[in-house]
Amino acid sequence: MRARIEQIGATFLRGYHSALEHANTPELAAELDSEALEVRGFVYEGAAMGLSLLDTVTPWSSSRLGKFLAGPGEPHAYMLHVGAGWLWARLPFSPGLGRMDPLLKWLGFDGWGFHEGFFHWQDYLAGRRHPKRLSGYERRAFDQGLGRSLWFVNGGSPAWISQTLAQFPAERHPDLWSGLGLATTYAGYASPAALRELQQSAGSHRFHLAQGAAFAAKARQRAGNLTDYTDTATRVLCGISALDAARVPDSALENLPGDGPEPAYELWRKRVRNHFEQLEREPSASVTVGTA
Repeated sequence: MRARIEQIGATFLRGYHSALEHANTPELAAELDSEALEVRGFVYEGAAMGLSLLDTVTPWSSSRLGKFLAGPGEPHAYMLHVGAGWLWARLPFSPGLGRMDPLLKWLGFDGWGFHEGFFHWQDYLAGRRHPKRLSGYERRAFDQGLGRSLWFVNGGSPAWISQTLAQFPAERHPDLWSGLGLATTYAGYASPAALRELQQSAGSHRFHLAQGAAFAAKARQRAGNLTDYTDTATRVLCGISALDAARVPDSALENLPGDGPEPAYELWRKRVRNHFEQLEREPSASVTVGTA
């Protein structure tokens, strides 16, 4: 597990440095695509942080990330939004969201939360809550990323993860478990026994865990980098194959309303979670996803 985590970190850094060297050029995409398919999402995530940095320091030419998202980075849109959030964590001012996808922009706050949990986990276990600049749903998206970081800082150990989560207020647990489901499924590797132990530890939050796992499957399916491990993880955490799990977020997007009192992104997550709740109650039934 330690080797896996170190591999992911090194891959992220290669993407970050590649973006600083090549900016948004054909050479950047070619270099990123030279990475092994299974870890390619992480090199794109690092590149997003690099492109966001270049956009920030050159405000007269600040469309690199947006153009990359509309071009070769489009299949990795999930990871690119997360990567942008890594930079937000290091900025002294609030991020601009104008060039982000209206639905996926919340993944930037997720990336911010991951950064904080990965580098400053002791502070959050000691009682720090959220960066002062965050408010409203931004804090919930932040916790989803913070939950992802717990997979890494606890070395993928279900027992350690449970002990760590117990130190957070109960109202934050659903979003933390959602992030854990995403990291567990996307980053791996865990044995089927460890996956089952994690699901049991989640208890009533197992559907949040499943929702995160389904988002991870969708991110990999969209980027064309599903793996055997992805399938193993979703079969345990979601009860279905990775391909079927990836279809759930797609179906949940049907007739999704725009932002209201509740962000469309949260309604999307809720629909996916409701799908798995109903699937557990009626495993042989045809489940309709596109309802709140």
